[in-house]
Amino acid sequence: MAVLANGPSADTFEFEALRYARNYRHALRAEFASSLRGRIVEVGAGIGQMTELLVQAPGTGGVLAVEPDPGYCEQFRRRLPDQPLIQGTVADLPRDSRGDCVVSINVLEHIADDERELSEYARLLRHDSGVLCLFVPARPEIYAPIEEGFGHFRRYRRHELREKLERAGFEVVRLHYFNVFGYFAWWFNFCFLRRRHFDVAAVRFFDSAIFPTVHALESRVVRPPFGQSLLAIARSVR
Repeated sequence: MAVLANGPSADTFEFEALRYARNYRHALRAEFASSLRGRIVEVGAGIGQMTELLVQAPGTGGVLAVEPDPGYCEQFRRRLPDQPLIQGTVADLPRDSRGDCVVSINVLEHIADDERELSEYARLLRHDSGVLCLFVPARPEIYAPIEEGFGHFRRYRRHELREKLERAGFEVVRLHYFNVFGYFAWWFNFCFLRRRHFDVAAVRFFDSAIFPTVHALESRVVRPPFGQSLLAIARSVR
């Protein structure tokens, strides 16, 4: 999300923004829909906002959620008491763990050694059939001070992400920018005005009045040459 100004602190920003971004969450699931099949491993599940949608996807054979933060795990279990959840990272999963799909949404930017993390995703996937659904912040030129507060190491360019995926053992099926409007809103709010909080009313307005049209144009007419985020679907070939 992008239209942020005043509200909860940076450390809860991403989950708070998603709470009021129903159309945004559903758009992400729709973008990944064709790959959401079999056993899904969701990395960095947070408090379960996307998990709720993943378990409802047709063809899903169950979701194993993974989250390292104990506080988020506590909220997750209150929210989804019957949903399997492992407190830890992908490195904590048994070496023989395998899945048909790994979902990683706004996680990779938090990892110092992101290429090792991608290699762990490849390890989890079934050879030549497993699929990674990846979503990360894009464009280093809009990296803002607020991002240091919630632990972002970087923003990605398209060619950089492609190269890292290929080195980790993936074949890129689809890779494109997402939310061109958010690019400008993020720059204005957080690079130019240097804000550190978000405005709940603005998020709701963006999600209901602006984002559906923006996403319809991007997904049905033409993908933008840049955007606030990058979305990738990649097949494991290792």
